[in-house]
Amino acid sequence: MKNLIYTFVILFFTTSIMLAQVPIPAPDQDTPILLTGATAHIGDGTVISNAIIGFDKGKLTIVAQAGNTDTDISQYEVIDVAGKHIYPGFILPNTQLGLVEVNSLRATNDMSEEGTINPNVRSLIAYNTDSENIPTMRFNGILLAETTPTGGIISGVSSVMEMEGWNWEDAVHSADIAMHLNWPQKMRRQFDFATFTISQTPNKNYKKEVEGLQKHFDDAVAYGSMEGKTRNLKMEKMQGLFNGSTILMIHASGAKEIVESVKMAQSHGVDKIVIIAGSSALHVSEFLKDNDIAVVVPPVHSLPSRDDEDIDLPYRLPHLLTEAGVTVALSHRGMLANARNLPFYAGTAAAYGMDKEDALKTITSNTAAVLGIDDRVGTLKVGMDATLFVSQGDALDIRTSILTHAFIGGKNVVLDNKQQALYDRYSEKYGHNRN
Repeated sequence: MKNLIYTFVILFFTTSIMLAQVPIPAPDQDTPILLTGATAHIGDGTVISNAIIGFDKGKLTIVAQAGNTDTDISQYEVIDVAGKHIYPGFILPNTQLGLVEVNSLRATNDMSEEGTINPNVRSLIAYNTDSENIPTMRFNGILLAETTPTGGIISGVSSVMEMEGWNWEDAVHSADIAMHLNWPQKMRRQFDFATFTISQTPNKNYKKEVEGLQKHFDDAVAYGSMEGKTRNLKMEKMQGLFNGSTILMIHASGAKEIVESVKMAQSHGVDKIVIIAGSSALHVSEFLKDNDIAVVVPPVHSLPSRDDEDIDLPYRLPHLLTEAGVTVALSHRGMLANARNLPFYAGTAAAYGMDKEDALKTITSNTAAVLGIDDRVGTLKVGMDATLFVSQGDALDIRTSILTHAFIGGKNVVLDNKQQALYDRYSEKYGHNRN
């Protein structure tokens, strides 16, 4: 009995310490704020030196160069950020942020549903605002994320979530924006740990799997035209693809799969299509450009996917696709904690051919356009959401990306998190000051 009491006491204090390290969500903006003196990177390629950025009630009200506005600024709380840089909040697409806490602990993962066809699964209701991963994203300027389900052939629908809020209802920015389809692979890749090589074998069930998908889309189209039908949640959720309210995001591994998947979707009346693929998209870039289809690419900090590819192809891929006329957004895959490196992926793309402001677009305005939320976020323009941050230096450079302020919908959010708390704790012990 005594051991049981000790266990409960330890659990209580451990939980208390953990909760103390989770920042409290910020209140809504109640005072107009004006940021002055910084260099503003608008997100559409424009840069304003000595800018003034004002916002009130969560919306941008002033975006101008100092001295070029007639707006009365006397009603604003002025924050001097001279010499610093202002950016739109970075947007992380195709992520399991908020659905996964520790990859190796199954009990902390809630990103997939049983079955293979789950168009009615909604990721936002499983979103955990208390995740300790979320504050680490804010610290690097990632203020919005597309929380995405995984697994099966049709995984479900994703939602854009703000990196702030008491619960998922508070955090949701744009609900149920995209349905994720995992297109079957023609060739299946398998890693051999004994030889550290990758082998490829033909997928004998490819034709059958594609026919099954086509039948599902056929049934969904037929369901939409039926009268007096029995309600079917899966078929009902598919209708958003046909009426244009839902984006179809196709995860495809090869060039042939990209073309076949797009043509199949288009043949069923799907207009809004986005491809999630790596270097294979480069081989069909003309097809993607002609069909006005954007590409979400995996992290540039990766090895080539094929033996015959240049070692630096992942670094150059965003630039090469952009040169080919394809809209590019950067994403992350693999260990969730590393998704915080999203801005540095853009920085690497800039180092390997892209203009710095074009690289910035791949994590701001381009991503907002891909997700269909560019009327609210992605750029710093009057009337848009006041979702932005201030950095001491270039936010795409790991050496100078040091955030001093961040706002989500005008709310002044806490930037420090558990990692900074631990750093300060041991800095005090050993006499090192991070400031």
